[in-house]
Amino acid sequence: MGKIWEFGQFGKATALMDEHGNQLTYDVLDSEAQILAEKIGQRCLVFSLCRNEIGSVLGYVSFINHAIVPVLLNSHLEENLMENLLETYEPSYLWIPKDQMNQFSGMEAVYEAYHYILLKTGYAKSCPLYRELGLLLTTSGSTGSPKFVRQSYANVLNNAQSIVTYLELDATERPITTLPMNYTYGLSIINSHFLVGATLLVTERTLMEKEFWEFFREAKATSFGGVPYTYEMLDRLRFYRMNLPTLRTMTQAGGKLLPELHEQFAKYAEKNGKKFVVMYGQCEATARMGYLPPERAVEKKGSMGIVIPGGKFHLVDMNGDEITVAHTTGELVYEGKNVTLGYAECKEDLAKGDERHGILETGDMAQFDEDGYYYIVGRKKRFLKIYGNRVNLDEVDRLIQGTFNIEAASAGVDDHMYIFVTDEKSAEPVRTFVINKTRLNPAAFKVIVIEDIPKNDAGKTLYKDLIKYYE
Repeated sequence: MGKIWEFGQFGKATALMDEHGNQLTYDVLDSEAQILAEKIGQRCLVFSLCRNEIGSVLGYVSFINHAIVPVLLNSHLEENLMENLLETYEPSYLWIPKDQMNQFSGMEAVYEAYHYILLKTGYAKSCPLYRELGLLLTTSGSTGSPKFVRQSYANVLNNAQSIVTYLELDATERPITTLPMNYTYGLSIINSHFLVGATLLVTERTLMEKEFWEFFREAKATSFGGVPYTYEMLDRLRFYRMNLPTLRTMTQAGGKLLPELHEQFAKYAEKNGKKFVVMYGQCEATARMGYLPPERAVEKKGSMGIVIPGGKFHLVDMNGDEITVAHTTGELVYEGKNVTLGYAECKEDLAKGDERHGILETGDMAQFDEDGYYYIVGRKKRFLKIYGNRVNLDEVDRLIQGTFNIEAASAGVDDHMYIFVTDEKSAEPVRTFVINKTRLNPAAFKVIVIEDIPKNDAGKTLYKDLIKYYE
């Protein structure tokens, strides 16, 4: 596999810029990436502790473009979880923020650049790596699970090219980071924009900080991406009143946005000459599988759209037969060159080849309308049987959030649904609301008040972390 990005073609154009005024041109990024790769000097496994900083992005593009396989991890991962991953995978090197050196005493520092340090781990022998294996991404954010998605070079390139096509990206784009780069959505923004010679604006600041918006305006950001939680926060921040003349595009993925919120942002974009693009994807498909063309954003609110260029969607019923009738629920199946190789749960799995062969059963239940636009209605496994009646837990969560404007997460086992909220005053009204909506025996429903709904890096609810409350 050749290089994914040919940085030399963009020469003196700015590739990276941070809020402190540091900048790297594409020429410099290319040469710095070459130097770092030469310090490693072989195809091997590297743990990269990610932040939205220049050093972190430099490491990533160096490894990918020089056939070194990075495992992208959140730099805030707890030490005991990191220890477990190191023992499981035994990487040859670590690429870490300089201020985390103390966490890895006893390892040899061999190179330093842009506040990042390359450490040689000293593990005796690395495992064989499948020739097409490009990188490893976690499916669970900051939980430290040893289960990773194995993405190939072809997966990354194909999906990035598809995103460039449907978002109509070019060198004038200036996306600002709002998502962790070790999360598939955040990474896809880097992958696609570097293909066209755009300028990536990197910051660790969040949307809730005024410094983020100062950098946004000063650096003339043109786009940002967000998960549903991002847009809930923006709504509370009165985003619609902000003066952001350079903003062109807002993208949303990482779960279904409440239809009312979808409509609000779509109408804001329509009124202000901007694009609001809802997208659908999974780490198992590299990043993106579907998108809602911005000109249909208002009309098709609640939809995740149509398949990306180069891909195919179809729905299958419980018997595995294809569904051809609109408004019929089935499991969404995707086909495309961006479907990843499979999973890894230990270092020996890194030698495995392609186990999916371009077909992904998404685990999402969906319908399509008469125009061929798809709507996700829930997860295949996010259903409970309550006294013989099938209840969609995702739908329950959406109804509660839409009615009470609070965070909620429902889980449980058959005949026992537990609804988690963070607001004590809402507990009884929520329970009454769900009983009335489902019209099922009240004995099946219990509301539990907790301090915070557990989430991963992408803002997705960690339902398995709720099990301890009802086991």
